[in-house]
Amino acid sequence: MAKRVLLTGAAGALGQVLRTGLARHASFLRLSDIAPMAPPGPNEEIVQADLADGPALVKLTEGIDAIVHFGGRSIEANWDVILPSNIAGMINLYEAARVNGVERIIFASSNHAIGFHRRETRLDHHSPPRPDTRYGLSKAFGEDIGVFYAYKFGIRSLVLRIGSCFPKPTNARMLSTWLSYPDLVQLVEMGLTADYLFEIVYGVSGNTRSWWDNSNAERLGYRPLDNAERFAGEVGQIISSDPIEEQFQGGSYTTPEFVGDLNRIP
Repeated sequence: MAKRVLLTGAAGALGQVLRTGLARHASFLRLSDIAPMAPPGPNEEIVQADLADGPALVKLTEGIDAIVHFGGRSIEANWDVILPSNIAGMINLYEAARVNGVERIIFASSNHAIGFHRRETRLDHHSPPRPDTRYGLSKAFGEDIGVFYAYKFGIRSLVLRIGSCFPKPTNARMLSTWLSYPDLVQLVEMGLTADYLFEIVYGVSGNTRSWWDNSNAERLGYRPLDNAERFAGEVGQIISSDPIEEQFQGGSYTTPEFVGDLNRIP
């Protein structure tokens, strides 16, 4: 396990889960976000930083062994928001990691990097991106940044294509995409300990209805604890009336601004 870990996006919902989950593993946890955070606990340090500020990120990554990168914009937005946080921010983070000799980065990508694959297509770690939004495109870009810095500079990079990470599934789609909090923590722990240079895995629990072959994560040591199927009776089979949303893995993110031809998307 990496001893000194930087967690970006520490003020967010998943960042708060990881702050608790990783505390027992890292000897030192540096927590960063642009938003306020709870006061530091034992072996924690709080640093507010903007991902768009390159020099600040160089300072932020000093003395760090590994980065768990959950910072940046987490939903769709216009380019004036996505560019500084998710594009420039990703470049700044990896470049700062290179300068300071950080050994590995676990990157929170998204199912929206693959959102325009059809639901009947089973994906694995070789499946190419098909982003459904500007947000999803920024995540696909982030995956390629990881490839470049892994092969060029030797920074171990693990991409987590996260599905729907909530306390429990809340709709029928999430019976396929749900990632429980314990399984999220396990995936990040795996990323901090496994032997790899660059890999893509899916941030999904062991769901019976999963669209994704996550054998690559299992190869690296992932053993999911949860299955969304136990919530099937509670969620029911309610689906959207939108034909675009129901055909593609990205769900509701595929629908806004869509003017394409459904019949021409394989």
